[in-house]
Amino acid sequence: MGQKVNPIGFRVGVTEPWRSRWYASKKEFKDLLLEDFKVRSFVKKKYRSAAIPKIEIERTRDEVRVILHSARPGVIIGRKGQEVDRMQGELQELLGRRVNLKIEEVTRPEIQAQLIAEDIADQLNKRAAFRRTMKRSMEATMSAGAKGVKIQLAGRLGGAEMSRCEKAIAGAMPLSTIRAKIDYGFCEAPTAQGNIGVQVWVNQGMYEETGNGADAQEGQAPKKPTRSYKR
Repeated sequence: MGQKVNPIGFRVGVTEPWRSRWYASKKEFKDLLLEDFKVRSFVKKKYRSAAIPKIEIERTRDEVRVILHSARPGVIIGRKGQEVDRMQGELQELLGRRVNLKIEEVTRPEIQAQLIAEDIADQLNKRAAFRRTMKRSMEATMSAGAKGVKIQLAGRLGGAEMSRCEKAIAGAMPLSTIRAKIDYGFCEAPTAQGNIGVQVWVNQGMYEETGNGADAQEGQAPKKPTRSYKR
């Protein structure tokens, strides 16, 4: 039986930053963790049209800072920033504390795994053929500059009586290589026959090494000095 590991969780703390950055005592931890879940669920449900692949949350003593990575920031900002103010007010009512909202634009949405998964789920919800949908998404992702892509669907595909799993892969997908920048996305497509799970892995290339061999040698433990003998 294969052991599956989340590619993002596998790289957190090594090449990927934490999505939630705060510290709390044991007594407060569960409440703050639940607040993070509420924020993410609320934003993804109400502003799905804004194409938000990633939500980061930072906490200080005075406020909660929510960073939204969006492929369509204009949908969130709205006319003269009215939509941002409304969203900030809704989040403050939800959490009961001050919220500082920051929006960052996603430069290449075509290779974001979460956005690809949501797009496939929307097409499956509109009764599109799953094999054709997978093929089109893979071709679009590879033509956008991805090094590799893997798509896996699970459920009652095509309205079949028994659920099954279908997957397709193109290019290179080194999941065990931590240097590889693997983006992962998951979404569910609610169809008339039941929910279909959509998983997407995208190989965005390798992380660039900032250090060199000289720095690595200097960081090693010093060797023992050679003993000198007097004649």
